[in-house]
Amino acid sequence: MSSSERMQSPGRICEADHERFVSKSAATFALEGMAATRDFYFLMLPKMTMLAFSAAVEPLRIANQLTGKCLYRWYLLSEDGSPVRCSNGVSIVVDGGLTETKRGDTVFVCSGVDGYLAASSRTLSWVREQARHGRTMGGVCTGAFTLARAGLLAGKRFTLHWENQPAFEEIFPDLSIAPQIYCRDEQIITCGGGDAGVDLIVSLIEEQHGTGLATKVAEMCLHGLPRSEDNKQRLSIAAELGLRNPKLAAILRDMRERFAEPLSVEGLAAKHGMSRRQVERQFHNALKTSPAAKLRDIRVQQAHSLIAETDMSLMEIAVACGFSSQPALRKAYRQRFGVAPSFKFRRAQRNSS
Repeated sequence: MSSSERMQSPGRICEADHERFVSKSAATFALEGMAATRDFYFLMLPKMTMLAFSAAVEPLRIANQLTGKCLYRWYLLSEDGSPVRCSNGVSIVVDGGLTETKRGDTVFVCSGVDGYLAASSRTLSWVREQARHGRTMGGVCTGAFTLARAGLLAGKRFTLHWENQPAFEEIFPDLSIAPQIYCRDEQIITCGGGDAGVDLIVSLIEEQHGTGLATKVAEMCLHGLPRSEDNKQRLSIAAELGLRNPKLAAILRDMRERFAEPLSVEGLAAKHGMSRRQVERQFHNALKTSPAAKLRDIRVQQAHSLIAETDMSLMEIAVACGFSSQPALRKAYRQRFGVAPSFKFRRAQRNSS
């Protein structure tokens, strides 16, 4: 039986399914009683992140391997059934094109680079149809872009990779992103990518089969203890930069969170009970830069993200990132990256990713 034929008979577990989905293992876990098989469909979009996808699919395989049972089946889809090239240049062969799923199935949208533009109108229609029929819909790495474009995230708690959040916030200002590594909100489940897929899938395994199997799966992944939904994606600023001064960390946090506002060094210093000279000295000692230069760098990095991942104009990006004008953005961008921002540069960035 071919992969496409098996996808069309999802309720039946056959010998071929057991051979494909249940691998042999020296490690075992005794799971008592019968368990219904759960099917997962991974919609692979162009330039998807392989690490994020692997982290989501491997715990399913390991759960089967440990128990010797076909607890889970997974199928890879692309819009037309053709292989999909990942962001690292590796192509993945899929099981087929967009297909019908059944009640109780989970559909994950996997994307990465150019997450906003990755799904075609046909793919969006298919995603909406699966959600309308009651499927659990998931987003891996930047998959939330597609779920948002399909209109599935209104009023939902969700996340995506922190690198892509500035672009998302500009495109979908009415949708609030959670900073967690993964989120589960009824029929919408999302993770930020990287190895957060392990934590998300392990939480699903725990819900269905208990803590024992879930913990064993995480151990087999050499993942350590599974992280909870409350864990945040990014380190604190103090931990990230090795800072010991809480006031300096607080000023940097303000810069990151309020970069679009007309911030001044004097204002930030006064807010945190310091003088301008004290702030400048702390920045020089700890970061080898000035407060103004650090704020400019934060703004340029945000602009770089919007240029690469959205269709916003340079004027819109300048305003969104706190620059006083488009020429100010151009000057700062050229100083940081050695090239002026432009639509031509934007296309080059996408083609080289």
